[in-house]
Parts: sequence; C-alpha cells; structure tokens
Amino acid sequence: MRFLFIHQNFPGQYRHLIAHLRRNPANQIIFLTERADRAMRRVHKIVYKVARPVSDSTHSYLRQVERSVLRGQAVVREALKLKAQGFKPDIMIGHNAWGEILYLKDVYPDVPLLGYFEFFRQPWGGCLDFDPEYPPDFDSRTKLRTLGSIDLLGLNTADWGQTPTAWQRSQHPVRYQDMISIMHEGIDTTAVHADATAVLEVDGITLTRADEVITYAARNLEPYRGFHVFMRALPAILKRRPHAHVVIVGGDDVSYGIHLPAGQTYRRKLLDELGSRLDIARVHFLGWAPYETYLKILQISSVHVYLTYPFVLSWSMLEAMAAECLVIASATAPVLEVIKDGHNGLLIDFFAQADLADRIDEVLARPDEMALIRKRARQSVIDKYDLNTRSLPKQISVIERLVAPPRAPQAAMPTPLAT
Repeated sequence: MRFLFIHQNFPGQYRHLIAHLRRNPANQIIFLTERADRAMRRVHKIVYKVARPVSDSTHSYLRQVERSVLRGQAVVREALKLKAQGFKPDIMIGHNAWGEILYLKDVYPDVPLLGYFEFFRQPWGGCLDFDPEYPPDFDSRTKLRTLGSIDLLGLNTADWGQTPTAWQRSQHPVRYQDMISIMHEGIDTTAVHADATAVLEVDGITLTRADEVITYAARNLEPYRGFHVFMRALPAILKRRPHAHVVIVGGDDVSYGIHLPAGQTYRRKLLDELGSRLDIARVHFLGWAPYETYLKILQISSVHVYLTYPFVLSWSMLEAMAAECLVIASATAPVLEVIKDGHNGLLIDFFAQADLADRIDEVLARPDEMALIRKRARQSVIDKYDLNTRSLPKQISVIERLVAPPRAPQAAMPTPLAT
C-alpha cells in the first residue's frame, strides 16, 4: 500500500503507526514535513519549505490563518511534484492543526484523507477561561475564533477523522463528531514498564526507587500543564519531606497559552517568586531529557504529578501510569476519562496547592498502601491504550476500511468507526 503522511513535526503522532507499516516491505511510505533533522528507515521524507514569512501587514486575527495557508500551499507544491512523478497514494494521513492537509484533496480528489483532529479551538469555555491568573483579553477570543476556521476547513476536507480521547472529540462541533473515530496513537507498554533496578544520576547524586522522588514532566514548563501550581506547592512539600528530591522534565519554551515578555520563562518567574522558601538544592531541572532518561525518571518515581487545563491529554500521564507511577493528577475533564480517584491514581482540584502537598505527603508516608493503585494504573493503560493490542489494530482497521472500495454507490463510512 502507498501512504502519504503529513505532519510539520516529523513523525509527530505517527511514530508508532509508521514503525508498524514499514515492517511490510510492500508498503511505500512518503512523509511531508517541515522538520529536516530526523529520519526513519524505509520512510521517504520530503521537507517542504514555506514560501515566505507571514506578512507584518496581515491583520493580527489572520496571521496564524495565513501561516496555515502558507503551510498548506507548501505541502501542495510537494504533492503536485509527487503526482507529476507518477506517485498516487492509496491513503493520505495528516494532522489538521497547522493547515497542512487543507488542499491535498485538490491534488488527489479520489484518495481518502484521514485527518488528525486533536483539539477544536473555542473562544469561550474550556482552556481559555480556565485559569483566573491568566485571563484572556478580547483579542485572544476573536483570534481564536478566527483560527477555528482552519479546524472547520480541515473537518470539511477530510473523509474521516481521528482524535485520541472521547473528551477531545466532544469539543468538536456536534455535526462533525460522527466522522471522528476515537483512536489514541498508543502507549508501548512493552517498552514503558516498572523497573525496580532503575538508577538516575542527577546533579552529582544517585536516585533510585528507594529514595523519595517527586517527578513532573511536560513538553514545556507552563501554566497549561499546571507548572505554576506545582512549583508553589513545593516549599510546603519539601519542608514536610526533608529527604525528598524533585525531578522536573520540560523545556522553557511555551507550547500553549500566554507567552511572557521576551527573555522571560515561567521557570525563572516561579523561582524568583519563591526565592529562599524553596530548597533549590533538592529541585532538579533536566530540561528536555532524552527518552531513555525520561523513562528512568518515571521508573524511580515515588509520586508523579500531572496537572492540566481542560486541554489535550499528554502522553506523559499515560506513560507514567504504564510505568506504575503513583499519579496525582488534576480532576480536569481529559484526566477524568482515565483516572478514577483512589483506584488507578489520585485526583485533586487543579488549583489546590495545599491538597497537592497533602496527597504527596500521604503517598510518601504510606508507600506500601499505594502498590495496588500503581498496578491498576498500568492495567488501565494496557486495557485501553496499549499500542499493540488496542491502538494499532484500530488504526489499521480504519485505514483499511477507508481504502477499501465502497460496496455500493450509496455506501457511507459505517458508524461503528465513531466509537
């Protein structure tokens, strides 16, 4: 089968799927991306280049839309070259958020397009209004409403869609939800597992499962993932647990939400705010850690904190559960789909710093009583998100049904795909 994948950050959510597809030598995989510094064996990667930067004269509401259009045009230019060379995919699979898939059906109108619809951007409710410390201004709402046009164009263009969780699907307009399958990209629970022998060397000290280790991981250290709440809870936590160490993974960029003035980061902002109240010698910032190091961090974790706005559910929470971490998470919508308090994790109100300190203290004081919760956490991931037994079979099934010719002229995509 011939596959055309599209994602600006190669390989994005398609890493596991492509690893599976390339095992079959009969499959031909072409990947259009903006990222030039990664490669995968038996994947022909084509790096597209946007023709020009967004114009300074473009209306501020339209700049991200223009950026999406420029990406869509860049993808189309490469697709037209492929078509001229005789390449016709059996299916096109791409992420919608950056406008890359918008014009592909104009190149290959009779080729099915499976769009990845991760999150529908809404100007009211949800993540935008969630945190009173960072309230949106009027322009934030109107910009987001305008940017939603890219989401709608993608939904109107794709033949079918996928999204990782039921809650994320529910954020899309009702009229489109029946064309979006709930398909998480999967957690490799064979690779991500507990390891009582794991050791982490950090800042000249050695940490193991025998130590009290509080872990936190995010792509970037920012309010959308509760970094400010976590940091403000640390002085009380470290005072109550004098032997505990905190290991934090995440960069200083901003993936989502409000950017600080140039040169400032949320990490520096919170460190300045906490000052001498924080025992910084026991707080270890690792930045963007290699994946192998990240797994060791999960494996030595005594308690793992995951906080999030009502937003996209992070892989890191599910990976922490698969590694049998004791996860303390915010009782926000995406988390509630996975964690039941006291069963496979512990829940707190997102803003409740005192409760976070109390629950961490409780876990560290009674580690043996938490063993069953850890086991259930892993089993929950295996049951619903396991890569090889759940996620890949579902993705392959949807792809095969999209590629298969319709049985009758009036046949439509069967509704069971939407479950």
